[in-house]
Amino acid sequence: MTMPEFRDVFELGTDGPRAVLAAIDGSRTSLRAADYALGQARRSGAELVSVYVRVSSALTMSVPGGAEAAEVANDASVTEIVDYLTRRADELGVRHRFVELRGDVAREIANLADEVRTDSVVVGASEQFGHKIAGSLAVRLVRTARWPVTVIP
Repeated sequence: MTMPEFRDVFELGTDGPRAVLAAIDGSRTSLRAADYALGQARRSGAELVSVYVRVSSALTMSVPGGAEAAEVANDASVTEIVDYLTRRADELGVRHRFVELRGDVAREIANLADEVRTDSVVVGASEQFGHKIAGSLAVRLVRTARWPVTVIP
């Protein structure tokens, strides 16, 4: 069996990271993840690509007016997140791009990470109890195993 050269498997032909992807949902841990990713991007001269994935739950769809209320809440969250990230990126001199998607969070993040050829994905640790049993976003991304995933507490 012939082993591939390290550079053939992992090297994308650049010196240092080209993009750091941070998944942001407005939670405390995701905002800490954003700050960590900003620092990582600043230190390596990479672009920060931050992503917010809108999720439609069956519960909000079943309640009259629930979908509209969820959209208003999402809009407010997105505005706050973009304002925060833009301000912080400008302060640190980091190139920043914000992407908003809709769908399954892990799948959308993985697809975007592949699309932008990110060198790492940064997420906040889940604070929801159910994720300790069913698995968190971070676990799902790690199982994808295409890029390093950093989980910020």
